[in-house]
Amino acid sequence: MKTRSFSSILLLIGFFVLLMIAAYMVVKVSKPSIPSELVGVLRPQVSLIREFQLTDQHGEKFDVQSLNGKWSLVFFGYTSCPDICPTTLAVLTAMQKQLQKAPEVWSDTQVIFVSVDPQRDTQENLASYMDFFNKEFYAVTGSRSEIDNLAGQFGAGYIIEPETSPGHYLVSHTGAIFLTDSQGALVASFSMPHDPGTIASLYRQIREVF
Repeated sequence: MKTRSFSSILLLIGFFVLLMIAAYMVVKVSKPSIPSELVGVLRPQVSLIREFQLTDQHGEKFDVQSLNGKWSLVFFGYTSCPDICPTTLAVLTAMQKQLQKAPEVWSDTQVIFVSVDPQRDTQENLASYMDFFNKEFYAVTGSRSEIDNLAGQFGAGYIIEPETSPGHYLVSHTGAIFLTDSQGALVASFSMPHDPGTIASLYRQIREVF
């Protein structure tokens, strides 16, 4: 009786081990491999963006719910930026034109320009800026505390430089383009220099992985 009981226990343990191995193999096979091009682009850990309260160029509320259901390309800057922001908007517009040929990718994608200069970037200024560069993109800003809240979650640093004359100053800021998925989670970032073809290709690959 004891021998039979011991044998039964061994059989159960063996069966359990086989189940664990089978489960591991299923997960391993089903999980897509990450292309080498995405190493250094994908975030080591995916993090959900927490609540924030901003306003877009149309005067509409823009908060964390605005990220849900859309993949979002997000970058931080200001309308008086002499170089990085105009260049980045041009790159993203060129990328948009490329990806519009693949509506299954672009139809649920949005571009968001976050102004870190609310003192000068009024709703009217943001609207004019987007009208000039791309009317389909969002431009958002808000109180200093809410901007810092969102910038901190993305890891987007910026420094407002001293005035050179009344109302004239530069803002040093990150040039990275950040990517959140349709659940509002930060999944990737694209460092400078930016090339529309490269970002479009990497974005397609990221969509396949997720």
